[in-house]
This record gives sequence, C-alpha cells and structure tokens, in this order.
Amino acid sequence: MNRDMFLLRPEVTFLNHGSFGACPKPVFEHFQQLQREIEAQPVEFLGREYFDRLAKARSALATYLGAGANDLVFVPNATTGLNIVARSLNLQPGDEILSTDHEYGALDRTWRFLCRKTGAKYIQREIPLPLTDPQQIIDAVWSGKTERTKVLFISHLTSPTALIFPVAELVRLGRQAGLITMIDGAHVPGQMELDLDTLGADFYCGNCHKWMMAPKGAAFLHARNEMQHLVEPLVVSWGYESLEPGPSKFI
Repeated sequence: MNRDMFLLRPEVTFLNHGSFGACPKPVFEHFQQLQREIEAQPVEFLGREYFDRLAKARSALATYLGAGANDLVFVPNATTGLNIVARSLNLQPGDEILSTDHEYGALDRTWRFLCRKTGAKYIQREIPLPLTDPQQIIDAVWSGKTERTKVLFISHLTSPTALIFPVAELVRLGRQAGLITMIDGAHVPGQMELDLDTLGADFYCGNCHKWMMAPKGAAFLHARNEMQHLVEPLVVSWGYESLEPGPSKFI
C-alpha cells in the first residue's frame, strides 16, 4: 500500500497508527457513502436496515478474529469497551485486580476510579526489563496473585513499551484459578493474528481504527458466551427487552 492510497497531507510523514490509523481512500469513500445513504433516507437506514447491516459487519469481523458473531459488539474504542466490563463487575472492598505496570494510562485511571469507589485494590506488578524470556512476565504477574484476586487484567501488546505479553498462558492460569480474565488488545488487530475462541479470555477489546485503518470510532468488545450475563448496558433503550431467546443475548 503506497502513500497515494491515503488522504495525508504531502508534508506529513505519518507514523502514529498507534493512536489513530490513517484511513485509506477506498475505505474513507465507502464510509462517506454510508453517511450519504443515511441522510438520503434516515428512517429506512436506521429504522429498517440498521440491524441487518450491523449483523453483516459483525459476521465479517468475527471471521477475521476467530470468534462467534454473537459474542461481539461494536464500541467506539477499546477503552470504552473495557470500561463497560469493568464498571459491570460487582467489586467489593478488598477485591484485587491483578495487572502490570505496562498498561495503558486510560485504563489505569479506570481501575483507580473504581477502586476508590468500591474499596477494591489495583495491583500493578512490575515487569522487569530487559526481558529475555516470556516466562519472566508470567512469573512477575502470577506471583502477585492472592486469595483476594478477582480480576486478571493485562495488555496483549502493550501501549507504552510495545511488548507482546504471553496472554494465552496467563489466561489459562487465570481461568484455572477462577479469575475474570480481561485483555486489552487495543493494538493487536491488524498487527497480529487473533483467534479469540482459542485464546479463551472472558473479555477482549481491540481497536479497528489503529492498525486495521478503519474509520475512526471502530472497535469491538468480545465476551465469552458464559460471561455475557455479567455485562450491564450503559444505556437501556429500545431493543433491550425484545432480544430473541437463545444461547447468546450479547447484542
């Protein structure tokens, strides 16, 4: 993909897809076309076609991520998706969220806010540098696990240090210990292959507007079917009580 595929100003050397990816022209043009379709007949698009279009998009993304479409929802960004889950948890005084000192600052703030509100504790294990073996990360994290640990929250590909954490093994240990496993995968889609069903994390969030170069505000929250009952809606509106009965109501 060459520079001509983007709308970037000629004098800009754009290197920060880690914040927001530059959108390729064909993607941006399709995005604008959808906006025009909405304005051409708002009620038809939003009232009659919206859910079918959304289902098609979820299905395509699910195939790419190795997940079931009914286990995915779109969110504006990974921070929002992780906030939805974190704020749904029934944290109690003394509960511990086990994490590291390499997490994204926005989520550090999320957990500290919730801990002040609930009396829980945010445990950030120090990851020693330089690293020579993934086992060092596993040992550093897991040595912080106590009988009070309720949540394991870690990044897949860290924002401040670009380390790839051994999340598969940490998720396995977490689920084996009965912990809620939450993975911040904001930087993974488009950079690394994902098979979310195989990974088995209870909750996984990723962005599509970074390295996948989707339009801004495109991200997803993935939740294992067995854990979806924990997620509380931030907004209750039309559609909430009209879900079809079945194994998954995560839509």
